[in-house]
This record gives sequence, structure tokens and C-alpha cells, in this order.
Amino acid sequence: MTKATATHPVLERFSPATAGWFGEAFAAPTRAQELGWDAISGGKHTLILAPTGSGKTLAAFLWCLDRLLTGSDGAANGDGRSAAACRLLYISPLKALTYDIERNLRAPLTGIGLAAERLGLRTRPLDIAVRTGDTPQEARRRIARKPPDVLITTPESLYLVLTSQAREILRGVEWVIVDEIHTLAGTKRGAHLALSLERLEMLTEKPPQRIGLSATQRPLDEVARYLGGSGREVEIVDAGQLKELDLEVIVPVEDMARMGEILPPEEQPGGAAAGPEARSSIWPAIYPRLLELIRSHRSTLIFANSRRLAERLAQRVNELAGEELVRAHHGSVSREQRQQIEEQLKAGQLPALVATSSLELGIDMGAIDLVVQVEAPNSVASGLQRIGRAGHSVNEVSRGKIFPKFRGDLLECAVIARRMREGRIEETRSPRNPLDVLAQQIVAMCVGDTFAVDDLLAVIRRAYSFSDFSC
Repeated sequence: MTKATATHPVLERFSPATAGWFGEAFAAPTRAQELGWDAISGGKHTLILAPTGSGKTLAAFLWCLDRLLTGSDGAANGDGRSAAACRLLYISPLKALTYDIERNLRAPLTGIGLAAERLGLRTRPLDIAVRTGDTPQEARRRIARKPPDVLITTPESLYLVLTSQAREILRGVEWVIVDEIHTLAGTKRGAHLALSLERLEMLTEKPPQRIGLSATQRPLDEVARYLGGSGREVEIVDAGQLKELDLEVIVPVEDMARMGEILPPEEQPGGAAAGPEARSSIWPAIYPRLLELIRSHRSTLIFANSRRLAERLAQRVNELAGEELVRAHHGSVSREQRQQIEEQLKAGQLPALVATSSLELGIDMGAIDLVVQVEAPNSVASGLQRIGRAGHSVNEVSRGKIFPKFRGDLLECAVIARRMREGRIEETRSPRNPLDVLAQQIVAMCVGDTFAVDDLLAVIRRAYSFSDFSC
């Protein structure tokens, strides 16, 4: 028995191989893991709130992987469920996060396998696949022909699978993990996913266990109701705590009301002929500060609120540096380039990267020691997610700098920074009865199946966003 196993009885719930690997890899379970495993191993629908870097993703996955690897799942026990089907479904709001999760699962799978060998135990090989809008057609056909044990996908791709013949691969799903659930619960996209989850439950041979994860979600009761839908109790695991932030709002000029007098016209973008608007630009003061921060840190992640700004920042800083220090990452960058950039950043090979929200959620970028936000983030929750990319480990300080673009932006940056320090996250409110979402899902449901109106209405009302729907 490992030291961690002896100290933390919660690990005794796992197989010896899994408990042994965890005990060797980590000093102890985090609070999110200890409380999460207690609920998940009991078969409860579970919502986990825990800060960035607290191991909540492993808290969601490890019990499921242990059941699959050691043959403790239902198929191995011969309860009649199809073996040629996906068992674990992971849903991410971002494509970048799906690839990150696929990479991060390699360590526990390999580690548990090696621990089992040392103990003379056998484990089942697990197949993991990613299905997003970037997935090539041949890979999609392969997933349909040979269903993976673990399918990593997005809400939109799940909807497409459910509306195609490939939905048969989902009949054996036992667990559904919804990551960064706060980004979905308060949107029409989340209402769409809620209906997809009900369609999934109609298809599966037994109701899957639902597990929701987030570092920023309030109020917890509302998000739990969204996760569970009507008639399902959800265990709330509140392991949340304020992340220690080293946060600074930087104004790179002496007076934002008189920026045109600080730099001579010939140094402004476009030169003296560009006109008064260009001469009052703050950008010539921002670029040198960004370059200074990049060169004084190991790896810097810069967030911009638009693709155009991300590209411009990368270009101008590189021009100022006289070398390619910075690359841009956003949804218009090809899949191959995005994956290459993410791997380089995780390995600490990129001095800096400018990104949009494409890298905001959940991505484990261990080499990053500074996050820069150019102009105010869209919300307190978004700001915490972005700054949390730095110091992405338990008890590490997240260091961030925020650059406002103009006086009104400065006020917004100051307010958001203060609320970030205080943990005053915006409340989540799920949209009620969005009819455009409902119409799309009803058409998709009726393409492949026939429903009586009352039966269709019952399915719709099980989704939280439509729980009070009437026709």
C-alpha cells in the first residue's frame, strides 16, 4: 500500500493498480478529488466546483478509467450492454480543450498499466478518439466502425452524431463529463446541449451518470439544475477557493486623455500623414511594454478579444523585436497549426503566444508564468479563466497584467480586476424555452424516429432550459 493510499482512504475505492499509480504520482488527493470521488464512485450525478489547477479533470476521469481499465465496468461483468460502443463521453466547449484532454489522459493510462504489470494484474487496452469539426472524414468513419472506449467531443459534434447513423456507438455510454459547464449553462448553446443529453439518455441502455466541472460557476444550485435536468438529483462538490492572484492594471502612458502629446506624430502608426486619430493612439506605448514583459518571463500568454487584434499584436511585437517571438492562435488558424502551437507552448518552446478565447478554458499550459490581457476581459469569470492559465497548479500564484486601450476601458479593467480578486463572479442564468433551439432539435429527433406528441414533450421537459415548456 502506498503512502497516499494509507493516508487517504478514498483511494481504497480504486483498483490496486490505479491507487498505486496515484500514490506514486501525487503526494495526496486534492480536496476536489477526495470529495469528487466520494460522490462519483457512489454513482451520483455530480457537479464539481474547484479552482484552476486543482485536479478536477482527473477527479472526473479517474473513477471511470479505473472501471474500464480493470474490467469493472458493466460490459466485463456481462450485464448485457454492448461491448462495441463508447463507454465514456467527454464534452468540451472548446476544440483546443478536447485535444489537451486527449494528451493529458496518456499519463494515467500509461501509469496505471505499468502499475498493474508490477502487481501482476491485467488491464484492458483503451481506445480514445476525438470527434470535432476538425476531425477528418476518414477518422469519423473509423469511429463509427470501431467505437472508442472514450469519445472526446464538443456539443455541436455530439448533436451531429446523435442525428446520424453513427449514434449507435453511444448506446453503451455510462458516464458523461461536461467540462467548463458554466460557459454553456447560461447560453442557448447550453440549452441545445441539454436537449442533446436527453436524446442521449433515450438512446443508452441505462441512464448515464452526469459529471459537470468548472472553476467559475455561480450560483451552484442553478448550474446543478442545468446539469441534472428535471427529476435528477445532483451532488454538489464545492471545493472552490479564491485563487491567489498577482494582478496589475498597466497604463503605459502618463495621461490617457492626452496620448497624442506623449509620442511625436512620426512615431505613431502610419506616421504624421495618418491624421489626428492615429496620432492619439496608445498602441506605440503598448508594444514596447509587451516586448519587455515577454523577454523578462519564461513563457507569456497574451489574450485579445478579437482575431484581428490577436494577429496585429503578434505582427507588431515581432516587428519591434526583429525576430519571431510571438505566434497567434484563434479559430481561423488551421487544426495542424493550432496543435503545433499548443504543443510548443506546453513544452515551453514559445516565448509568447497571442490568443483569443480559443485558449481560455481548462488548457493545461504548465510552462506559462505570465498572462497579459489587452483591453478588459468580457467578464469576471473570463478574466479568472484567462489569468488562471499562469500558475496552473495547486497553490501556485497566477500572475497577470491588464492593458486598457482607452479611458472607458481603464474603468472597466479596474472594476473587473477588483472583482476578480474578490471572486465576485457573475451569476449564471439558463435561458428559458429558446424556440429556435427547440425547433432545430425537434426536426433532428423526428428525422430518425417517430414520436407521439406527449412522448416528445416529456423528453423536452426533462432538459432544464425547457422544464416549464408548454405547447
